[in-house]
Amino acid sequence: MTFVTGAFCAARAHFARAVCCLMLLSTLAFGQQPHVGGEANLVLPDLDLATFLGDVSGSTLLYGGLVVGVLGLLFGLVIYKQLQGMPVHKSMLEISELIYETCKTYLETQGRFLLILELFIGVIIVFYFGVLQHMEPFKVGVILLFSLIGIGGSYAVAWFGIRVNTFANSRTAFASLTGKAYPCYAIPLKAGMSIGMLLISVELLLMLSILLFIPGNLAGPCFIGFAIGESLGAAALRVAGGIFTKIADIGADLMKIVFKIKEDDARNPGVIADCTGDNAGDSVGPSADGFETYGVTGVALISFILLAVKEPVVQVQLLVWIFVMRVVMVIASGVSYFINEAMAKAKYENAAKMNFESPLTILVWLTSIVSVVATYAVSYLLIPNIGNDPSLWWKLSTVITCGTLAGAIIPELVKVFTSTESAHVREVVTSSREGGASLNILSGLVAGNFSAFWIGLAMLALMAMAYGVSTMGMGALMMAPAVFAFGLVAFGFLGMGPVTIAVDSYGPVTDNAQSVYELSVIESLPNIKGEIKKEFGFDVNFEKAKENLEENDGAGNTFKATAKPVLIGTAVVGATTMIFSIIVALTKGLQADLLANLSILHPPFLLGLIAGGAVIYWFTGASMQAVTTGAYRAVEFIKANIKLEGTTKASVADSKKVVEICTQYAQKGMFNIFLTVFFTTLSFAFFEPYYFIGYLISIALFGLYQAIFMANAGGAWDNAKKIVETELKAKGTPLHDACVVGDTVGDPYKDTSSVALNPIIKFTTLFGLLAVELAVSLTESSGAALTTGLGAAFLAVALYFVYRSFYGMRIEK
Repeated sequence: MTFVTGAFCAARAHFARAVCCLMLLSTLAFGQQPHVGGEANLVLPDLDLATFLGDVSGSTLLYGGLVVGVLGLLFGLVIYKQLQGMPVHKSMLEISELIYETCKTYLETQGRFLLILELFIGVIIVFYFGVLQHMEPFKVGVILLFSLIGIGGSYAVAWFGIRVNTFANSRTAFASLTGKAYPCYAIPLKAGMSIGMLLISVELLLMLSILLFIPGNLAGPCFIGFAIGESLGAAALRVAGGIFTKIADIGADLMKIVFKIKEDDARNPGVIADCTGDNAGDSVGPSADGFETYGVTGVALISFILLAVKEPVVQVQLLVWIFVMRVVMVIASGVSYFINEAMAKAKYENAAKMNFESPLTILVWLTSIVSVVATYAVSYLLIPNIGNDPSLWWKLSTVITCGTLAGAIIPELVKVFTSTESAHVREVVTSSREGGASLNILSGLVAGNFSAFWIGLAMLALMAMAYGVSTMGMGALMMAPAVFAFGLVAFGFLGMGPVTIAVDSYGPVTDNAQSVYELSVIESLPNIKGEIKKEFGFDVNFEKAKENLEENDGAGNTFKATAKPVLIGTAVVGATTMIFSIIVALTKGLQADLLANLSILHPPFLLGLIAGGAVIYWFTGASMQAVTTGAYRAVEFIKANIKLEGTTKASVADSKKVVEICTQYAQKGMFNIFLTVFFTTLSFAFFEPYYFIGYLISIALFGLYQAIFMANAGGAWDNAKKIVETELKAKGTPLHDACVVGDTVGDPYKDTSSVALNPIIKFTTLFGLLAVELAVSLTESSGAALTTGLGAAFLAVALYFVYRSFYGMRIEK
């Protein structure tokens, strides 16, 4: 474990330098007058100020939400136990447990790493709230505590996700032996719903507990600490997981070309690392990301309501309404799942073959429709006359519906560019026939670019609709109603959160199931058919099992792709609401003369817009550099140690060595990226506040299109390879080689750089709330020269880590 020791020694050295820098900042600013403002100073009104459904208090309604949250938690745990108890052959169980053990090692390492990163945020929290604002130590402690709870929540749901998925992968592989298609679909979806329901329920319970049990003057610190913590956790797990999984994936895939071996060949020591990576990148990352996205969007809306709505009664009505909407949509997701499963079972239970994408598509649309109907019905009952306007209930419902529909429409658009049935994906295959890897890659780039255009237009249309509704009387309730509308759209994106997470989690299970099947070498075990017939009572069909597992993996690829633009869209739309909080503070309540600075006529604002684009492209390159170097080292090791003669399986020691290489470069890459983001955010906030707002807007917009383009280009390359393997049955041919090369290009596109932009944008915006107020306070007390000088110092530190992210990670002999 020398790589762990090295990483922590490096971490301590970098942390010491950072603390010295921050201590200098603290010394320079100590003793200044407190600056009052920010989310941490917001006070929640008494939730019993308003009544609903006649005479039911707001707190009573939300207590009902706690009950639903507990039921959702139990739903997830019951399915967990069901999956654990499903039949599985010992050869497959052995592989899935080995995968889980390597995942545990990875997560334990990441947990210690997260605590180091929390020290950076903790220093800023203590300095800003304790030293600068002279907040009492107890309140500062509450913020720190809830930042740890936020990190812990992201980390815990990620751990739960890998445990459920590693139960489900071997059970799916074993169930495929019956020759029936339905279990190959039902088990991964059941695992996904377990993760989705538990994740959303834990988030709901934590946020409702803050609303109901924490005093109103402490709720603000709790929410801001919680949001920062979960955002930090998600960013670290998403970036590191994305780097890890694609190092392993590329390392394993390239062996198919070099040695002409089959997919997931048990003799390839990179395959176990690939399976671990499927969970580290495609389960741990999305679980933490979904947890954080759901929470941060809620915190952004709570902050907006308390900042922009003046009437306390209306504040309570809106707060209770949005949380009841969340509760209703959890119920809608559960009900839709059971209805969809009944229909799918009736149609496919005994089928030897099925379209795996069809019931997943129906589930997404069914949940969306049920959620929309429930939104209007419950809003009519809860807020029939909010703000003395009897029409606002349906207007607010319509705005949320724009987001809920986006959660179904965007996946349909994604499938146009990434599904195995997609004309774009088939063009990638066709172009590869004559043009090899070159035209394969070009066709994938075309698909990614077109997808960004159409998905961008879809988001534009839905947000424009929400904006139009916001002009119809919502201005009487609040400042900047359009910003609230955009926040509600982001809220609606995640309305059917359990199902969105479930179809995303479907992918890593189907991918792992295929690998578990091959790694178990079950076909070569003596008298295996008779053993399974005797012990489990069914006849084995190996050919049909392999066919169903491969086709189902294509469906998993497609639905992994569908969740990515939904999450990035939520990040961008939700960031708009958080940026509004900064604007309100800077413009002293939206004063016209100060608002004029939010214009390209104010040069710092324009420069900020340019800076945001630069940082997005740095991040894309830095994350891919870590994958490239790590993959080089993994390939180097695998080629030197793979044994194809006289053995049926790679040694466990060699497999663990590949996992070690992946973890090492994932941590190196994550550390450089995190510190660059951390110090860049501090630096730009200190230069000029309107420059910083331009920067935040820019990273959101550049990040949106970069992420969609990269995610869907990668999805097209991935499923082009799947068509060649399953439909054309052309493994080992030059066509297959070309598609494998395209897929390895797409791997870091879709599963490293694109997906990690979501938590990076939200972390930057959330941390920016503290950083910009810190800068403004120092400017007011000590002058602009100090903050500009500190900004330059922080930029120098950031550029050092930018340098390390490229030149410190280069491939050297």
